[in-house]
Formats: sequence, C-alpha cells, structure tokens
Amino acid sequence: MSHKETMTSRERLLTALDHREPDRVPIDLGGNQTGIHKFAYANLLGHLGIEDDVRIMDAVQQLAQPCEAVLERFHVDTRYVAAGAAGDWKGGIVEAERDGRKWHDLTDEFGVRWSMPDDAPRYMDITLHPLADATIEDIAEHPFPKGDDPGRFVGLRERALAIRDETPYAVVSGISGVVYEICWYMRGLEQWFIDLMTDRPLCEALIDHTLRYWMDFFRAFLDEVGDVVDVIMIGDDLAAQQGPLFRPEIYRDLVKPRHKKLVQYIKSRTKAKIWYHTCGACAGYIPDLLDNGIDILNPVQISAEGMDPRALKERFGERLTFWGGAIDAQHILPSATPERVREEVRRNLEAWKPGGGYVFNNVHNLQADVPPENIVALYDAAYEFGFYE
Repeated sequence: MSHKETMTSRERLLTALDHREPDRVPIDLGGNQTGIHKFAYANLLGHLGIEDDVRIMDAVQQLAQPCEAVLERFHVDTRYVAAGAAGDWKGGIVEAERDGRKWHDLTDEFGVRWSMPDDAPRYMDITLHPLADATIEDIAEHPFPKGDDPGRFVGLRERALAIRDETPYAVVSGISGVVYEICWYMRGLEQWFIDLMTDRPLCEALIDHTLRYWMDFFRAFLDEVGDVVDVIMIGDDLAAQQGPLFRPEIYRDLVKPRHKKLVQYIKSRTKAKIWYHTCGACAGYIPDLLDNGIDILNPVQISAEGMDPRALKERFGERLTFWGGAIDAQHILPSATPERVREEVRRNLEAWKPGGGYVFNNVHNLQADVPPENIVALYDAAYEFGFYE
C-alpha cells in the first residue's frame, strides 16, 4: 500500500507530542542519545554510496554528525542545535602517554578527564575524577564553570531560526540538564554511591553546584531560543538492566526535588516539550518523572526488566511520549538479519503507534558494530510501517 505524507516534519512531531495521530510516526536520528557511532556511520556511507566526511559531534561517545543526504534518505524529522563551551574554555583533545599506551585526552569544563586509547578508538572513558578525594570545603573552592557564560550561546539563535524558518524540520536541543551524573563524573561512581549512603551533606553540596550550573545555563539558553526550540533534552541515568542504580528513596529525597526545580523552571520559560533520558529498567520512576513535569521518555530500553512496549503504552501512553524503543538494541539490532530487524520494528510500532505519543528511534545510539544493512532495514521499516491509516 502506498502512503502520502500530508504534514511537514515539524507539524508531524508536534502532533505526535500532543498525543494525536500524525500522518506517520516521526523519525529521529542525530542527537547525543539518538546518534550514530563514527564506525557505523562510515560503513553506512559506503553502503549507501553517499560521500561525506566523518565529523565528530560528540567526542566522548564518538558520534558522527549525519549529513543531510543521510537524514533525508531515512526521512528524519528532527534537526539539532546545541550550545557550546564557555568562551574562555581551553579545551580540546590532547595526546598523552600512560602505561605504555598512547591516549587521546579531553578535560571538560568541570575538570573531568575523558580518555580514549589510540589502539582502541571507540569511546572515551573517565580517567580522572577531580573531586575523588574532596571534602565539602574542597567542593566549595572547586572552579565550577559558569552555565550562563555568553560564549556558549554565540550564534545559537541564528542556527535555531535557520532550521525553523528555512526548513520543514523540528528543532531539538542538544543534551543538557545533567544534574546528577556530573556528580559521579567528578567524584567517581563507586565513591559517589558510598557518599549517597554515608555523607548526605557532601552529596547535597555537590549536586547543588551542578543544579546551579544548569539553572544559570537555562536562564541564558531560554533567553536565546526558548521561543524557537520544539524539544529540550535533559537527562540523568537512573536505572540499570534490572532496576534502579541506587535506592529509589534516595532519588526521591535528594535528586528528584532538584530535577523538578529545573524542569519547572524550563517549563515556565518555554512551550517546548521536555525530553528526559534515562537508560535501563526505569518504569518505576515514570510517575516521578511525570510529577516533575517531563513530557517525553528516552531511550525506552525495551530489553530491560519491566520495559515491555505494550505495557508501558497502556499504563502511561496518554500522559507520556515515548521516544525510542524501536528494537532490542542489545540482542537483535547488531546481529540479526535485516528481515528480523524489519519484523521487530513492525511489531513494536504496532504497540507504540496508537493515539500518537511516539517518536521512532533505536534504543540509544547506533553502536559501532551495527551492520549498515540493519540500519537501513531499521529506518526503512520505520517509514513503511509508521503511516497511520
């Protein structure tokens, strides 16, 4: 059966986010949590016969910036704009020698060092936590970056307006609002989990610094583009494969009030929908996210415990938009046949589509080992089976 599009990409996305059925399910690719690894992208370009340089848009995850030819080939409805670093930040990737290996190091504005070995250049992992041994007094003296530094926003409004006014696409922000995770980046994951159980004052001191950074950031960001963006991405991973990363009561007592303060501030300044990213088995947190004011959940890790598409749609589909959840990205997408990929997409779309409130994407980024044939099957199936009758 042939189908005909009757909406622009922006109309399509806004209709779906309003929990109404558009002409077809909106399709997304190219964000910090919905992107494509540089190796997978290079293979995809060769498979499609498209010429493009592999430009890195996210150094830590080694994500490539998809070109317009690829986005148009897959009928992608979103385009991304992101703020940058502070004007005086002297960042950049430098080479270093450690433990007999060559490393590519990036020290971010919080002082966290991310490193990628030259002989296994897939991702960056943290190799220096600047506050690993810090006291509350050390945290107070740490040179936290300024969220509202004007250099972050140079040209941002012009880029966003160019998408809104000169293209049919929806305008989506880059990832931001990472209130909780930055704490463990700076402290170290194991030490931060110990802190959560043993040192509440230190946890409060550190998370209040990261919240202040993002409150300052969004004040300036929304001054620039609050009237232009359609979706604002924030996120902190709260769950693992079988359940929460830490006690839910700690989340509700320590983290949630700060999340809610940030979300409610953003919503007071813009009509954009708020997109929240957490991997894992997060179904138990969905009522909390809704209470915070979240509109969209990503990536919807359907292979995790309690994350069945039909159950989630039935329970929360009238209040929450699901963005992702297209396929089991752990066990099927990297290794199945294209025919199996196509069938999985068809089956999952049957669960997600009714009543709108769904945006198509893989679960998280397309990883380095996903064959190009499967990427094509993924997006072609999204377009074929995504139309509403």
